[in-house]
Amino acid sequence: MRTTTSPLERTETETLPQVMASIRELRKSFGDREVLKGINLDLYPKENLVILGRSGTGKSVLIKCMVGLMKPDSGTINVLGKDVFALNARELNELRLQIGFSFQGSALYDSMTVRENLEFPLKRNFGITNKSELNDMVMDALEDVGLAHTVNQMPAELSGGMRKRVGIARTLILKPKIMLYDEPTSGLDPITAMEINDLILSMREKYKMSSIIITHDISSAKHTSDRIVALVGGENRLEGTFDELKHTKDPELEPFFNY
Repeated sequence: MRTTTSPLERTETETLPQVMASIRELRKSFGDREVLKGINLDLYPKENLVILGRSGTGKSVLIKCMVGLMKPDSGTINVLGKDVFALNARELNELRLQIGFSFQGSALYDSMTVRENLEFPLKRNFGITNKSELNDMVMDALEDVGLAHTVNQMPAELSGGMRKRVGIARTLILKPKIMLYDEPTSGLDPITAMEINDLILSMREKYKMSSIIITHDISSAKHTSDRIVALVGGENRLEGTFDELKHTKDPELEPFFNY
């Protein structure tokens, strides 16, 4: 018997909070190295928020803290009205079902077909076993990312960009309210990267979700962002739209905008 609500059964009239996620004074160190130094930021409904910064500035650590994969040294994280670090294991798992995490390396199971990769979270999290229902959900998700024809292929048979798309489809199949994209265009050629950027925008429009996009790719930041938070040395140095930030004279950030 299924005891958890299927994503298809969630009501369309659910009221979203005024702030989807709120982070206050977040600090995280690894040994003597302080990676996050009092980060403050908010994510608003239907917003694409880009976290921009060089490698090693704490971007990925930040979103891992958001979903409870890492515990900060201090500070608070509130996601969808929940204090992440006040939740028990069951409550945290329920919250994670509403947060999609698109990993940098796609994180597909190599031994499973594309179909099996997409069916896995539905079976595991919602106990869906009806073949017709599973097929409809899998094909809808693959059509969203333009890859319905790959349903019976293995991940090794796909290009890097196709694996990224399938990874996004596997996340979107659970209909999350928030999407977290970790370096979605990393390692892709410019044309494929732009296709991924367009996909991020189209999925926001279709599902009306909020997204955080972690990137050091200024083209991706420009194309996908409603707002940018620039991390420098573990601090959110600047915040604004791309046009507001592109004239920055900050020596750590100016090279990004003079590409």
